[in-house]
Amino acid sequence: MKRVALLLIALVSIAVGYRLWSPEQGYQWQLPRNIPPPSVPADNPMSVTKIELGRQLFYDVRLSINESTACATCHRQALAFTDGRPRAVGATGEVHSKNTMSLVNVAYNSRLTWANHLLDRLEVQALVPMFGVNPVEMGLGGKEGEVVDLLRNDSEYAKLLPLAFPDDEDPFSVLNVVRAIASFVRSIIAFDSPYDRFLSGDESAMSASAQRGMSLFFSESLECFHCHGGFNFTDSSTHANTTIDSAGFHNTGLYSLDIDGAYPEGNRGLIELTGERRDMGRFRAPGLRNIAETAPYMHDGSIATLNAVIDHYAAGGREISAGPLAGDGSRNPYKSVFIREFELSNAQKEDLIAFLSALTDQSVLADPAFSDPFSVSAQ
Repeated sequence: MKRVALLLIALVSIAVGYRLWSPEQGYQWQLPRNIPPPSVPADNPMSVTKIELGRQLFYDVRLSINESTACATCHRQALAFTDGRPRAVGATGEVHSKNTMSLVNVAYNSRLTWANHLLDRLEVQALVPMFGVNPVEMGLGGKEGEVVDLLRNDSEYAKLLPLAFPDDEDPFSVLNVVRAIASFVRSIIAFDSPYDRFLSGDESAMSASAQRGMSLFFSESLECFHCHGGFNFTDSSTHANTTIDSAGFHNTGLYSLDIDGAYPEGNRGLIELTGERRDMGRFRAPGLRNIAETAPYMHDGSIATLNAVIDHYAAGGREISAGPLAGDGSRNPYKSVFIREFELSNAQKEDLIAFLSALTDQSVLADPAFSDPFSVSAQ
């Protein structure tokens, strides 16, 4: 009977154009035919219960040093799981050096955060905001025992953890907290934008302006697609069927503080981990899905609008004329070869922005599956 049931599920998925995956774990990916399933660690398979547990943990402000900050504080659903700030602010009020990245489709990222070529697992990354001290985000460093006490003493967590991790003799652990949060974040998938519907054959899904913008985006004259290519619009991507993960880091000519192309101290990109001079100013190219909802832009939030981002690339880099960050980024010796000047008319710029806006999946911004379980409306 079980085989028959699974066969029926597969047939239904083909009929509606979706691929359903991992039914043995009680979780089914709902994806368009042309989108492969995400890669999931063998030691943390997806399950409905685990995702629900992760959702509650993601929104729980008690998982911070002063019960003021949750994962969701910096990753707001309505803003495509960003925070709208130039740079993130931690539980203690410390302003961070970097802009908050979107979590939409993060399951497909081969590398995580802005500039770490080694960080490739959401389970590991989740430890950083919770327990890291430089900078302080949630401020739980040294408070692991208090986290476990919360899990044991909260009636909902006491119920969900044994269900989510039935094979664990003692499921109340920090390890299972990050496993659950990673599972929830992995489930935040969005492939129902006007662009996706257009690709599926609905020619009315994108305006004529957006279609012209798409042609510009994928043209050799603008070069956008070289760093923002593929189904997730980034060259740092992976999935369950991939054989080689791609991981792209690029210097976009945002700064050049001296003749050696220096970036601001403490925010210099991949060089801070590798020590290689060639990695100065190199940051991961983020995916562009829902990009219209995630302003401000760049790794430090220093460009306010998509219009200004396009101006930056059209100039081949940014020139800052005065102040401590003065310099001509277009002359940075480590700038990517894909960052070079181009000309756009105002109408063409509007077309390009129309295309970028067509990458927004509105459903993910309000889907109850990703919403705050502690809000009044969710009760």
